[in-house]
Amino acid sequence: MIQVKDLEKSFPDGKNHRKHLLRGICLEAEKGAFIAIMGASGSGKTTLLSILGTLMEPDSGTYFLNGQDMTLRPPDRRIRNRAIGFLFQEPRLMPQLNVRDNILLPTLAYQNRTYTAQEAYARQLMELSGIASLTRRYPHTLSGGEAGRVALCRALVMKPPVLLADEPTGQLDADNARQTVALLSRVNRELDTTILLVTHSAETASAAQKRLTLQNGLLK
Repeated sequence: MIQVKDLEKSFPDGKNHRKHLLRGICLEAEKGAFIAIMGASGSGKTTLLSILGTLMEPDSGTYFLNGQDMTLRPPDRRIRNRAIGFLFQEPRLMPQLNVRDNILLPTLAYQNRTYTAQEAYARQLMELSGIASLTRRYPHTLSGGEAGRVALCRALVMKPPVLLADEPTGQLDADNARQTVALLSRVNRELDTTILLVTHSAETASAAQKRLTLQNGLLK
């Protein structure tokens, strides 16, 4: 599903030098894998996820998703919208939309209305996530855990084969963090979604099938 080889990325450090965050990253993930990537703050975890999500270009290296070269430019945004789901530390819900409409928002990227099958799948995701009763609620009325579940449903509504999760439990209390991790495991198991998760938390990482550490620009 995912094949990354010799991926490198650096940034100017403000002193006429460059800081090398990624120094030849190699990574493979089969369909249905659940991989956690840990590392210190500033180690490049979010940078790596941004490259895998085609939100950022690498300096060099190759990245194939399901056999397709994802480093080609300009990127095909339709492929990204359908092939990759994003789950961030902040839910980033639209305050003027209710839960149902927030979840369905990605379906409107290339069409002017939602379809019955998409609405049915959104309901299925809400039931899977335990938020079916929140359909007509608005973001300001939700708890942090509830908002995170809405964000997860939104990330999955296009049925992407890959979910990229950037510190999804970072701002949650211990109980909600455990519930989120359990839900990700269920999504991985029941929807066969390939998940790459970056986290500071060893407890969160322990739910993954494989755990890696990003250190000195390399995955170990």
